[in-house]
This record gives sequence, structure tokens and C-alpha cells, in this order.
Amino acid sequence: MTARAWRGAVREYAGLGLVVLVLVAAFGLATEHFFTAATFRTIANQIPAALVVAVGMTFVLVVASIDLSVGSVLALSGAVLGAGLVDLGMGLPLALAACLLTGLACGALNGLVVVRWGIPSFIVTLGMMEMARGGAYLVTGSRTRYIGPAVEGIADASVLGLSLPFVAALLVVGLGQVVLSRTVFGRYMVAVGTSEEAVRLSGIDTGAVKAAVFVLSGLLAALGAVLHTARLGSADPNAGAGFELQAIAAVVIGGTSLLGGRGSVLSSFFGVVIMAVLGTGLAQVGVQDPSKRLITGGVIVAAVIADRYRHGGRAQGTGP
Repeated sequence: MTARAWRGAVREYAGLGLVVLVLVAAFGLATEHFFTAATFRTIANQIPAALVVAVGMTFVLVVASIDLSVGSVLALSGAVLGAGLVDLGMGLPLALAACLLTGLACGALNGLVVVRWGIPSFIVTLGMMEMARGGAYLVTGSRTRYIGPAVEGIADASVLGLSLPFVAALLVVGLGQVVLSRTVFGRYMVAVGTSEEAVRLSGIDTGAVKAAVFVLSGLLAALGAVLHTARLGSADPNAGAGFELQAIAAVVIGGTSLLGGRGSVLSSFFGVVIMAVLGTGLAQVGVQDPSKRLITGGVIVAAVIADRYRHGGRAQGTGP
């Protein structure tokens, strides 16, 4: 990476960090309950699943695609985890493997249909969203299944005072950033999102790259299911409802282009944090849900417009 590109990335991260600080300061002044350790602990416990899903969504958007199925895949994977532990008497390692394989299979099916038949990812993943949600209801019998200590220990564990799910999510973010910005596969993702035809003509199998991205998105949605289920101690067929929109919003706020070819996992991390701080702060100052949705939607649109002006004259690429 050139010095100029590095300085640009640092400015972008600093700008996103400043937004977080401004939100924290504003809500801290607006309510005496926000600027407390309990509030920050709550935010840290809420965002691990959103973080890992956002990493997968970043990859998908970078290759100029979209994945609307992540929330439903999360629910189905969590349902499989719960059924394995409660109904089938599996040990935790085997149930976790079944959960992760479920997400991987859903992602692989998305990638296969998109690549093999050239169907827009919007349509394919919309279909998977419905199928996976239906599967979650079938597996759970359309009711929340209490799991309890079998998975709650994951959420209760800590590393250096930080919850294990939060540490795991940070590791996924770090690994995702390395993959996107420091590996050949990451460069292929950016190139496919920038000009898929040019990459294909250069001899690179663009279908394999896109399929792999959807597999990763499904696998990360399943990992999100593990973290989400552990926090709640139960498998809920309604889990992850709206997660796909939250993930897209966070990634776009972080600066990843909806047109593909540009993105940063670290910036998506800031996007998730901004969404979480905004949601928590608005709730604490007493803003009702309809108004919260109106404000959050306005923030997303403003972020897209700002990103358009910020990158309008630049070549596309990744952060460091």
C-alpha cells in the first residue's frame, strides 16, 4: 500500500472513530444513564453476532453482490444447534459443527445458483431468506427452544475481562481485514467487484471467487448464530429478523461501496459500533421505535450520500 493510500485509510478510520465519540458524548449529555460501564458492557454484549455477519456482508458487497439471507441463515443455524443439543442429545462440539455446516451449506447453495445460472444475488438470497426462515420454524416447531447452560457458558466465559463472544468477534474482524487487504483472494474480490469481465478475461475464475464469498457469508452467519444463541440461552426461529438490513446498513455506513470494488472490514466494525451506540442512545433518551427507525434510516441515507462525495473522484480499492 502506498503512503497516500495509507494516510487516506487512517483519515477514514479516524473520521468513523470521531463519529462514535460524538455520539457517545451527545448521548452522555442527554441522559445520565448512558455514560456508564453497564451501558458499554451491554453494547459490547449485543454486537458480536452483528460484527461477524457484517464481515461476511462486507465481502459480498465488495464483489458487487448482496446477501439478504444472513438473518434467516442465522436463525436456521441456531435452530439446528438447539435441536442437536436438546432433541438429539449431541455434545456441544458436534452440535456446533452441525450449526456451522448448516450455514456453510446455505452459503454454498447461494453461491452455486448465482454462479451456475447467473441469477442476480438479490433474487437468489431472497429465496434463501424464505427457505431458511421456514426451515428454522420447522426445526424448532415454531417455538423458542430453551437450551440453557449447554450454550450459556460460551457467553459467560471471558478473556482478559472481555466476554468470549466479543473477543471472538474481534478476531473475526481482524482476520477478515487481513484476508481482504493482505491476500491474493482479497485482491481478487476487489478486482471482481471493480470489473468482473476484465478479471475473467485475465484468466481468473470469477465464479469460484464469488462462490467462495457466499460460502464465507453463510459460515459467518452460522457463527453469528452460535454467539446469538449463547447470549440468549435459547434457539428462536425469529432470531436474526432484520439482521440482513442491519448488516448492510453498518457496512455501508463504514464506507463499503454498494457498487462493489471498495470496502474495509475494519470500517464495517466502526459501522456496527455506530449503529449499536445510536440504537442504545436513542432508546435511553426515550425515543419510540417508529422514530428510531426514521432516524436510523436517515443516518444510513446520509452516510451513502457522504460516501458518494468522498469517493466520487477516486479509484476503488480496499482499506489497509
